[in-house]
Amino acid sequence: MPSHHVLGLAGLAPGARYVMFFCADPMGSSNFYYESPDLSMARHPQTILAYRLKGHPLPVANGAPLRLRVERQPGDHMPKYLMHIQVVDDYRRFRGGHGGYREDQGYAWYAGN
Repeated sequence: MPSHHVLGLAGLAPGARYVMFFCADPMGSSNFYYESPDLSMARHPQTILAYRLKGHPLPVANGAPLRLRVERQPGDHMPKYLMHIQVVDDYRRFRGGHGGYREDQGYAWYAGN
């Protein structure tokens, strides 16, 4: 099911602007990975939440249990091992406040077309 259908069913609050994706760290690090595409990117037909690959449950090597695929963004904006999803009005109150793990390290928040 395309992500815009899921978001439509979620009953979003009027001020909702970003979808926060929080990931488990398979290496046990304290540097938790997260991303926060805006609603227009999350609703794009090429954005999917993948839980299967070629008809089988998504393998751990590919990001099980759930992986975000944002085809209009570079691969580092496609978090694996999703554990928690939250829709928010502002991402600045989360972790480093820049909207994603890499962004907290100084990279640009938006890297797509």
